[in-house]
Amino acid sequence: MPAPEGAVHVYTDGACAGNPGPGGWAWAIDRETFATGSESPSTNQRMEIRAALEAVTALRGPLVVVSDSTYVVNCFRDRWWAGWLDRGWLSSQRKPVANRDLWEPLVEMVVARGDVAFHWVKGHSGHAMNDFVDQLAVAACRRP
Repeated sequence: MPAPEGAVHVYTDGACAGNPGPGGWAWAIDRETFATGSESPSTNQRMEIRAALEAVTALRGPLVVVSDSTYVVNCFRDRWWAGWLDRGWLSSQRKPVANRDLWEPLVEMVVARGDVAFHWVKGHSGHAMNDFVDQLAVAACRRP
Protein backbone atom coordinates (compact mmCIF):
# COMPACT_ATOMS: atom_id res chain seq x y z
CA MET A 1 0.00 0.00 0.00
CA PRO A 2 1.40 3.41 -0.89
CA ALA A 3 1.61 6.09 1.79
CA PRO A 4 -1.84 7.54 2.46
CA GLU A 5 -2.20 11.24 1.66
CA GLY A 6 -1.10 13.40 4.58
CA ALA A 7 0.37 10.43 6.45
CA VAL A 8 2.54 10.88 9.52
CA HIS A 9 5.63 8.67 9.65
CA VAL A 10 5.95 6.75 12.91
CA TYR A 11 9.13 4.82 13.58
CA THR A 12 8.89 1.58 15.59
CA ASP A 13 11.31 -0.91 17.07
CA GLY A 14 11.53 -3.75 19.54
CA ALA A 15 14.41 -5.18 21.52
CA CYS A 16 15.09 -8.08 23.84
CA ALA A 17 17.85 -8.79 26.36
CA GLY A 18 18.08 -12.45 25.47
CA ASN A 19 15.56 -14.16 23.22
CA PRO A 20 13.42 -14.87 25.16
CA GLY A 21 14.19 -12.38 27.88
CA PRO A 22 13.12 -8.95 29.07
CA GLY A 23 11.69 -7.07 26.08
CA GLY A 24 11.16 -3.44 25.22
CA TRP A 25 9.29 -1.60 22.48
CA ALA A 26 9.19 1.99 21.26
CA TRP A 27 7.52 4.21 18.71
CA ALA A 28 8.34 7.81 17.83
CA ILE A 29 7.16 10.48 15.46
CA ASP A 30 10.07 12.70 16.43
CA ARG A 31 12.39 13.08 19.41
CA GLU A 32 9.67 14.74 21.48
CA THR A 33 6.68 12.54 20.57
CA PHE A 34 7.24 8.91 21.53
CA ALA A 35 6.19 6.08 23.81
CA THR A 36 7.94 3.02 25.23
CA GLY A 37 7.07 -0.04 27.25
CA SER A 38 8.30 -3.43 28.30
CA GLU A 39 7.26 -7.05 28.69
CA SER A 40 9.04 -9.90 30.43
CA PRO A 41 9.61 -12.48 29.31
CA SER A 42 9.33 -11.66 25.64
CA THR A 43 11.00 -12.13 22.24
CA ASN A 44 12.38 -9.80 19.60
CA GLN A 45 9.48 -10.55 17.25
CA ARG A 46 6.85 -9.91 19.94
CA MET A 47 8.39 -6.55 20.70
CA GLU A 48 8.52 -5.56 17.01
CA ILE A 49 4.80 -6.35 16.64
CA ARG A 50 3.97 -4.67 19.96
CA ALA A 51 5.72 -1.45 18.88
CA ALA A 52 3.58 -1.28 15.73
CA LEU A 53 0.41 -2.16 17.66
CA GLU A 54 1.05 0.52 20.27
CA ALA A 55 1.72 3.15 17.58
CA VAL A 56 -1.40 2.32 15.56
CA THR A 57 -3.49 2.27 18.76
CA ALA A 58 -2.16 5.60 20.05
CA LEU A 59 -2.10 7.65 16.84
CA ARG A 60 -5.01 8.88 14.76
CA GLY A 61 -5.01 9.86 11.12
CA PRO A 62 -3.09 8.39 8.20
CA LEU A 63 0.15 6.65 9.19
CA VAL A 64 3.23 5.13 7.63
CA VAL A 65 4.70 2.69 10.14
CA VAL A 66 8.45 2.56 9.49
CA SER A 67 10.06 -0.58 10.89
CA ASP A 68 13.30 -2.52 10.52
CA SER A 69 11.30 -5.72 11.03
CA THR A 70 10.63 -7.59 7.79
CA TYR A 71 8.27 -9.76 9.87
CA VAL A 72 6.02 -6.77 10.56
CA VAL A 73 6.37 -5.03 7.21
CA ASN A 74 5.95 -8.17 5.08
CA CYS A 75 2.82 -9.19 6.98
CA PHE A 76 1.07 -6.17 5.52
CA ARG A 77 3.02 -5.67 2.28
CA ASP A 78 2.50 -9.31 1.26
CA ARG A 79 -0.90 -9.66 2.95
CA TRP A 80 0.12 -12.62 5.13
CA TRP A 81 -2.70 -11.58 7.43
CA ALA A 82 -5.31 -12.40 4.74
CA GLY A 83 -4.09 -16.00 4.56
CA TRP A 84 -4.08 -16.24 8.35
CA LEU A 85 -7.70 -15.10 8.45
CA ASP A 86 -8.71 -17.48 5.63
CA ARG A 87 -7.07 -20.39 7.48
CA GLY A 88 -8.46 -19.49 10.92
CA TRP A 89 -5.18 -18.03 12.24
CA LEU A 90 -3.03 -20.86 10.94
CA SER A 91 0.23 -20.23 9.11
CA SER A 92 0.89 -21.48 5.58
CA GLN A 93 2.42 -24.54 7.30
CA ARG A 94 -0.96 -25.09 9.05
CA LYS A 95 0.47 -24.25 12.49
CA PRO A 96 -0.99 -21.65 14.84
CA VAL A 97 0.25 -18.14 14.00
CA ALA A 98 2.88 -17.12 16.56
CA ASN A 99 2.04 -14.04 18.60
CA ARG A 100 -1.61 -14.11 17.56
CA ASP A 101 -2.51 -12.15 20.71
CA LEU A 102 -0.65 -9.18 19.20
CA TRP A 103 -1.22 -9.82 15.50
CA GLU A 104 -5.00 -10.11 15.77
CA PRO A 105 -5.69 -6.64 17.21
CA LEU A 106 -3.04 -5.06 14.95
CA VAL A 107 -4.51 -6.63 11.81
CA GLU A 108 -8.06 -5.69 12.87
CA MET A 109 -7.10 -2.05 13.40
CA VAL A 110 -5.03 -1.71 10.23
CA VAL A 111 -7.73 -3.30 8.07
CA ALA A 112 -10.57 -1.33 9.71
CA ARG A 113 -8.73 1.99 9.45
CA GLY A 114 -7.55 1.62 5.87
CA ASP A 115 -5.12 4.53 6.34
CA VAL A 116 -2.01 2.71 7.58
CA ALA A 117 0.91 1.73 5.35
CA PHE A 118 4.15 -0.03 6.30
CA HIS A 119 7.67 0.77 5.14
CA TRP A 120 10.87 -1.16 5.81
CA VAL A 121 14.14 0.54 6.75
CA LYS A 122 17.43 -1.26 7.31
CA GLY A 123 18.25 -1.42 11.01
CA HIS A 124 21.52 -0.14 12.44
CA SER A 125 22.28 1.67 9.19
CA GLY A 126 22.57 5.23 10.45
CA HIS A 127 18.91 6.17 9.93
CA ALA A 128 18.45 8.77 12.68
CA MET A 129 14.89 7.90 13.72
CA ASN A 130 15.40 4.14 13.48
CA ASP A 131 18.47 4.48 15.66
CA PHE A 132 16.47 6.63 18.11
CA VAL A 133 13.64 4.09 18.54
CA ASP A 134 16.23 1.31 18.82
CA GLN A 135 17.85 3.17 21.72
CA LEU A 136 14.45 3.69 23.37
CA ALA A 137 13.48 0.01 22.98
CA VAL A 138 16.82 -1.20 24.34
CA ALA A 139 16.47 1.12 27.34
CA ALA A 140 12.90 -0.11 27.92
CA CYS A 141 13.96 -3.77 27.98
CA ARG A 142 16.58 -2.95 30.60
CA ARG A 143 14.14 -1.23 32.97
CA PRO A 144 13.17 -3.28 36.03
